[in-house]
Amino acid sequence: MISDEKKAWAEEVLRRKKEELGRLPTKKDFDDVTCSQIKAFLGPWPRALEAAGLKQPKEKKSQ
Repeated sequence: MISDEKKAWAEEVLRRKKEELGRLPTKKDFDDVTCSQIKAFLGPWPRALEAAGLKQPKEKKSQ
């Protein structure tokens, strides 16, 4: 798979799991290999959820 396909796959896996569970998926909802692949393709878990459109990006505080 090329990079865009990997990202699309990981995003779809997260969206399907959310639909299945009825809540935001956590790392514990996936086996170790799948979790590692999701993080490799989309970044840290919070960023992965954001990439999949499941979570709003955290707003940066203004100083």
